[in-house]
Amino acid sequence: MKLNNLPEAFVQATPLLQKIEEAGFEAYFVGGSVRDTILNQPIHDVDIATSAFPAEVKALFPRTIDIGIEHGTVLVLWAQEQYEITTFRTEAAYQDFRRPDKVDFVRSLQEDLKRRDFTINALALQKDGQIIDLFDGLADLDNQVLRAVGNPQERFHEDALRMMRGVRFVSQLGFELEARTFLAIQENHALLAKISVERVMIEFVKMLLGTHRNQALKAFVATECYQYCPGLRPYGEALLRMADLPALPLIKEEAAWVLLLDQLHLNAHEVRPFLKAWKCSNACIRQVQAGYQFLLMRKASDWTDSALYQAGMTTIELVESLLPFIGQDGCLNDVEARYQALPIHQLQDLAVNGRDLLQAFDRPSGPWLKDVLQQLEASVVKRNIANQQEALLLFAQAYLEHAEKSQPKAK
Repeated sequence: MKLNNLPEAFVQATPLLQKIEEAGFEAYFVGGSVRDTILNQPIHDVDIATSAFPAEVKALFPRTIDIGIEHGTVLVLWAQEQYEITTFRTEAAYQDFRRPDKVDFVRSLQEDLKRRDFTINALALQKDGQIIDLFDGLADLDNQVLRAVGNPQERFHEDALRMMRGVRFVSQLGFELEARTFLAIQENHALLAKISVERVMIEFVKMLLGTHRNQALKAFVATECYQYCPGLRPYGEALLRMADLPALPLIKEEAAWVLLLDQLHLNAHEVRPFLKAWKCSNACIRQVQAGYQFLLMRKASDWTDSALYQAGMTTIELVESLLPFIGQDGCLNDVEARYQALPIHQLQDLAVNGRDLLQAFDRPSGPWLKDVLQQLEASVVKRNIANQQEALLLFAQAYLEHAEKSQPKAK
């Protein structure tokens, strides 16, 4: 097969292949960019594989960075772009199911391609557009099949994360796992315990954000991979419930986590430990906690002004985007208009601040200050008082006088 019109990203990188070939070595575009080009999908990183050893690559290009030279990868800075150029290699046994015990550089493209995970990722592209397909990857692309290169048992023992990658590709591409490949994942799913949570999480989130998420979730459960993902072992049925939700796109990672939590029916106090086990960032955890809290509220009732104020626009958008998944109609435009019409959107919008209160009441700073500001904030949001300095100070004076009268008198 030959591609007649290469994407611009390949055209821009072609001089690198030409320079390597002029020096007497082989060089090809490889990896996901080749696969996605054939599928007429947008391509991202352009990776290059070569028979030149790392030192030989470095000698050809004036600007390079050793980003993984022990594994044969050199980052080449070319024009305004960066390209990873990796030497053909073979790998010895994988004692930890993650990293090869030894990497040997070779001059053979076939030796390099046969160590890759799936046939659709074991394609090489020449600078003239000719596809090199040594493992029937083109046929598998046509048939929409995910097939491990060679013996699937060996591929997954080399790197157990490949099992999660397989399920992730189901989600992104809508392909079916080939029977032997599926069986090998099912038999070896426990090896995921050997993989760092961070690596598993990247694949899991990509799976949740994929176009064919529901199909992938069913494969995720059927292969039993979910049992070795943080906190999911008891939730096979819940994951299948999630797979029955409308096949609508999830755009943001936070939305995916909130929808998952809703299907797992976690209690509020369980959310943070669950996300911590997945190694989510603190920023992500805060956003997901807020999103989950207000999604539960929104399922039961409409937004109040206080809830809109507490949630903020980012959380409001997240919650409204998830309502169609659970059989409710989101009305973001109306809700956004209500939010924008709130008297204030943050404490700093109040017409008085702590300094104003200290000056007005000639009191030393103390807990009363925070208490009064919170009362003012809530009253303005509920439109009980106008956000005007005079009105706020009068309210504060009345509140403080009432608080003093309510305190028990000393005997």
